[in-house]
Amino acid sequence: MSTENNNQYKILLVDDEQDILDFLSYNLKKEDFQVFTALNGKDAITIAKKEVPNLIVLDVMMPEMDGIDTCREMREIPSLKDVMIAFLSARNEDYSQIAGFEVGADDYITKPIKPRVFISRIKALLRRYSPEQQKTTQVDLGGVRIDKEKYMVYKDDVEIAFPKKEFKLLSLLASKPGKVFTREYILEQVWGDEVVVGDRTIDVHVRKLREKLGDNYIKTIKGIGYKFEF
Repeated sequence: MSTENNNQYKILLVDDEQDILDFLSYNLKKEDFQVFTALNGKDAITIAKKEVPNLIVLDVMMPEMDGIDTCREMREIPSLKDVMIAFLSARNEDYSQIAGFEVGADDYITKPIKPRVFISRIKALLRRYSPEQQKTTQVDLGGVRIDKEKYMVYKDDVEIAFPKKEFKLLSLLASKPGKVFTREYILEQVWGDEVVVGDRTIDVHVRKLREKLGDNYIKTIKGIGYKFEF
C-alpha cells in the first residue's frame, strides 16, 4: 500500500477487455487510488458524469463507440471539460495520436506497458496541476513566474513585458505543463471569434515567447500543437 495520499484521486479505466481492466485496476488500487471501470464508452460517460474523476484512462479501439468519440462527447459535458483524459492503446501511429489530441486528450499511453511504468505515468499526469494550483493567481514554473492578476511575467525575477495576446497564450500553455494544446484549441481560447490569419498567427506568437523566455519552455509537437515544459 502506498504511503502517498492517492486516495483523494478518482481514476476511471475504460477498456473493452476485462483482463486489462482487472490488471490495471489491481495495480492502481495497490497505490491506494479510487478506481472505477467501464467496458465501453457509453457506460464510461455515465460513470464519469456521476463520479467526475480526476483522470480517465481511455482505450482507443472499442466496439460501437470508440475512444475518440467517447472523449469528444465527454469534452462537451461541462463537469468533464477539465478532467484529464489519457488514451491507452496498442496503436501508436501518428494519425491515432493526432486524432486523440484533437478531441481533447491530455496524454497518450501505448500498451503493452509494465505496471511500474504505468503507475509512474499516472502519477506524473496527476502532478501536472492540482485544483489549488488552478485557483492561484501566480504560477511559478522553472524560473518563469506568471502573475495572472497583474498581467506580469518574470524570468529569473526579471520582469518581461508581454502584449495581451502573448500573455494569454503563455498563460494557457503554462496552465497545464506537459499537456499538448492543439492549434485549433489555442486559436479558440486566445483569439476566439476574431479574424486571424490562422496557424501562422500562432507560430509568430510562439516565436515571440521563445525570444523572450528562451527555447527550453515551449515545445512544438509536429502536426498537433504546442506544450509548456520546465
